[in-house]
Amino acid sequence: MNDQPSTARTALKWGAILGLVLIVITLIMYLTDQATNPLFSGLTLGAVVALLILSMRDYRTLNGGYMSYSEGLGIGALLSAVAGLLSSAFSTFYNVVIDPTVQQRAMEKAREKLEAQGNMSDESIDQAMEWSEKLQSPGFTFIAGVFGTVIVGFLLALIVAAFIRRNKANPFE
Repeated sequence: MNDQPSTARTALKWGAILGLVLIVITLIMYLTDQATNPLFSGLTLGAVVALLILSMRDYRTLNGGYMSYSEGLGIGALLSAVAGLLSSAFSTFYNVVIDPTVQQRAMEKAREKLEAQGNMSDESIDQAMEWSEKLQSPGFTFIAGVFGTVIVGFLLALIVAAFIRRNKANPFE
């Protein structure tokens, strides 16, 4: 009887946990009006790496101490997709329903930053702001958030899985 644990079940569990962690980070970022603070990007990246490690170690433990590289990649990709769906859905909901002014405030801060640099003309800044506004629709930000999370999660899973994997000496066991 094959009683091997499911990579999908592990990935779904840890993806939901990561999604909740990302929602908390996003909520703190919005409530403190720190949408452009790079500290939150680092915190998000750290959370993704930490939960990738925890999920792969959890699966390896459940699987008798073994996990192949491909199993690790599968866990990382599915975990990232679940977390991306949850966190992007929350961000979209927050930006559309709870506080629609969040993106406008971020755009104003970006404009101020570009003006402070002084290396762009007013016309160039206006054009950059126009393009940014076009990319701020709820549908686009949701899709970009999901795909961005999946891509970053998969790239990090490539690295993490290389360190966490432990192959069986006899693959026919």
